[in-house]
Amino acid sequence: MSENKAKAYQNKAPASAPARGSGRNRGPASMSQIKGSLGSIKRVLKIYIGYFPGLVWLLLLCIVVGAVTAAVPSIFQQKIITIIENSWKTGDWTGARPQVLSYIIPLVCLYVVALGLSILQSQLGAYMTQTFLSRLRENLFDKMQRLPLKYFDTHKHGEIMSHYTNDIDTLRQFVSMAFPTIIRATILLLSVFGIMLYYSVWMTLVLCVGIVLMIIITGKVGAGSAKYFIRQQMAVAATEGFIQETMNGQKVVKVFNHEDKAIESFEELNNTLMSDSGKANAYANILAPIINNIGNIVYVLLAAAGGIMIYFGTPNLSISGLPFGIAIMIPFLNMCKQFMGNLNQLTMQMNAIVMAGAGAERIFALIDEEPETDNGYVTLVNCEIAADGTVTEADHKTGHWAWKHPHQADGTITYTVLKGDVRLTEVDFAYVPEKQVLFDVSVFAEPGQKVAFVGATGAGKTTITNLINRFYDIADGKIRYDGINVNKIKKKDLRRSLGLVLQETNLFTGTVMDNIRYGKLDATDEECKSAAVLAGAADFIERLPEGYNTMLTNNGSNLSQGQRQLIAIARAAVADPPCLILDEATSSIDTRTEAIVQRGMDKLMEGRTVFVIAHRLSTVQNSDVIMVLDHGRIIERGSHDQLISEKGVYYQLYTGAFELE
Repeated sequence: MSENKAKAYQNKAPASAPARGSGRNRGPASMSQIKGSLGSIKRVLKIYIGYFPGLVWLLLLCIVVGAVTAAVPSIFQQKIITIIENSWKTGDWTGARPQVLSYIIPLVCLYVVALGLSILQSQLGAYMTQTFLSRLRENLFDKMQRLPLKYFDTHKHGEIMSHYTNDIDTLRQFVSMAFPTIIRATILLLSVFGIMLYYSVWMTLVLCVGIVLMIIITGKVGAGSAKYFIRQQMAVAATEGFIQETMNGQKVVKVFNHEDKAIESFEELNNTLMSDSGKANAYANILAPIINNIGNIVYVLLAAAGGIMIYFGTPNLSISGLPFGIAIMIPFLNMCKQFMGNLNQLTMQMNAIVMAGAGAERIFALIDEEPETDNGYVTLVNCEIAADGTVTEADHKTGHWAWKHPHQADGTITYTVLKGDVRLTEVDFAYVPEKQVLFDVSVFAEPGQKVAFVGATGAGKTTITNLINRFYDIADGKIRYDGINVNKIKKKDLRRSLGLVLQETNLFTGTVMDNIRYGKLDATDEECKSAAVLAGAADFIERLPEGYNTMLTNNGSNLSQGQRQLIAIARAAVADPPCLILDEATSSIDTRTEAIVQRGMDKLMEGRTVFVIAHRLSTVQNSDVIMVLDHGRIIERGSHDQLISEKGVYYQLYTGAFELE
């Protein structure tokens, strides 16, 4: 394990810790969390509308017209019943048919229009939803690529993955279903309520009793549902994080017979998820039957009230001025069913809002993270070097690179040839303020030199190379590259000039050729093959079923650890950097393969500045300078022969007087 990762893991709880402390003793989500979720929903809608300023209005038009169309039939129903009722009373049916048809035909046309708008709404909604989610995923991934390594040291990868799966899915449900449903139901409720008020104030007041009761119950039950839906989102992320962590460490789990313990830890997390989900859905599922039954009670009350008004001939208080009778009562009861049904739909969307709010809050928490800062202004450019040593910038590949350094004081630009001169002067560093890792470290690596770091795990070897890459920034001291402070160099240009081979090899899904080309995306096939030859990887690659076109998946699981490392070395070779960092690059290779790789590495290192971290002291004997670190301090430095003659710590390590660990 590389030192920076070891540091991160030391500062985190064990994998099973969340299950013990986060499940049973947690209280429901606080009101501030719920308000935060609702605030995130507003932000989601702002972004959603911002993506489709024109289409949103068309979508709203479809929803509004569709909702109004669904409310209007009650008016037609009242007119048709009135015609039939009058014809029944007079016994004259001659004009009834054309009058009824005059209402039925427009009503049918209205339904046809509503059908067309409904189809348009569904297609438009699907396009807008998927486009919105696609852009959101892109923004999420783009931001993730710009986060500092510290973020990934302190957040489980499974929890980060949960943003792309579970959290994004809650937003899909919101924008595709909940949002249109809320708008449609709200418009329908207002339209139907207006029509009911238009026909009878008394009957509408009876309805209002049921509405008030529904609002009170929805507020009580909905608040409890919201609290547990937020907890459910957190529990899902914790469970997914544990699953991924366990999958990545399956070999470790099995070799230490940790299967039962892993199952026990998972069961605790899973039980927490089940408990939170159960409570959330218990609240959500109890709401629908309550609302439905209140609606049924209100329907009965309205029927009774209407019957009493008709029986006693109670004067109808209405905007329409129509007398209360069967022609009003029948459509009124239908509107009651319609009103209560849409009110139920509206209340049920509250769960989707809360879940989407919780998901959005987690997504925006990542998006709002501070990105890796880069105030550098010195860039790496192609250059041509004249016979007299004059350096000029070139707009094409020349095989030579220079640092383009604009000077803000006088507006001049100077060019410094990229050589690979790296110097650390009195550097102090700490991953966290309370625990310093490096103390007054000075390293001088001239172009073409091979500098080796040796020492026990945790001594600070990998930390030094991480600082050269500017994966982390130093607390004090200076790091200069070709005489330029690395803080002035743009990070992308700095890292482009550095080749890195880690102890932990990462191969990506794709062909062997693709993985080698990862070091230089515009490299030709021949350049990739030459790099493989240089690294000593060509022999085994050519014996693969499809050679360089062999597909690699799951981090190259179909290759041996040594073969994977050889490809990683070839990837660094194709980049052809002037400076190389080899962090235990041959630690996973057997002695025979190491001899092959070492020959290739020797060729690769010719003329380059090389930093080597190694536990096998045999691999660093030919280094120009060997530095022995202990607890963040350089305690010895010199060539192999010098350090052996001094008979200090290096001598004792080399002769086996004590081990590196």
